[in-house]
Amino acid sequence: MQMDSDSQAINCLLPGERLDDLQRNELLIIQNPERFCFGMDAVLLSGFARVKPGESVLDLGTGTGIVPILLEAKTPGIHFTGLEIQEESADMARRSVLLNHQQDKIDIVTGDIREASKIFGTSSFPVVTSNPPYMIAEHGLQNPSYARAVARHEVLCTLDDVVREASRVLTPGGRFYMIHRPFRLAEIVLALSSHHLELKRLRMVYPYVDKEPTMVLIEAIKYARPRVTVDPPLIIWNSPNEYTDEMKNDYGY
Repeated sequence: MQMDSDSQAINCLLPGERLDDLQRNELLIIQNPERFCFGMDAVLLSGFARVKPGESVLDLGTGTGIVPILLEAKTPGIHFTGLEIQEESADMARRSVLLNHQQDKIDIVTGDIREASKIFGTSSFPVVTSNPPYMIAEHGLQNPSYARAVARHEVLCTLDDVVREASRVLTPGGRFYMIHRPFRLAEIVLALSSHHLELKRLRMVYPYVDKEPTMVLIEAIKYARPRVTVDPPLIIWNSPNEYTDEMKNDYGY
């Protein structure tokens, strides 16, 4: 039986692709290092997002499907949809879903974040997640790989595009979860407010306890009243080779 499973995994790979173990529920994911591989941010987002029993989730810019795959394993949500504009990444995501036998609970749709509300309709999801590109054109050098540039820089969509479409597809009272960079927090709050999303919870992520935060986790609610809860800092590393207890216990590292 194990040999059949291993053969299935190997046969689903295309040239340049590899199979990575997610260290949770025997889940696997197909990735191509020449394009883009998921990072710590996607794992943190999947742990921060709260999905209740019976809720459906839309992940904007899903890449190879890491967030829906992890949310399906971690939460009691009923269904998960990933929207991805790059067909090669969407194809890897679909094959990973099939490989993990999650096809009854996860759909991968090829499409543009800027058209999400047209694709799915308004007020169609109670929960939306996104790990969007962090950098605008002026922030550093763009990667010569187009796939990596799209994932890291606002080449095909802007922060405002992501927030606008998240708000449109959310039901009233629906929740939006995003991970981003702290240096853009002021922009993020303005974008949320302009699209009827109220910042309700945030958590700063630090690589080490004595370093500056490198990521910020955000929960916003559509049409909510102003009130923000700041969660305790999330520290990733005790030392270069040792994760903190929270990372070990809550995130499986």
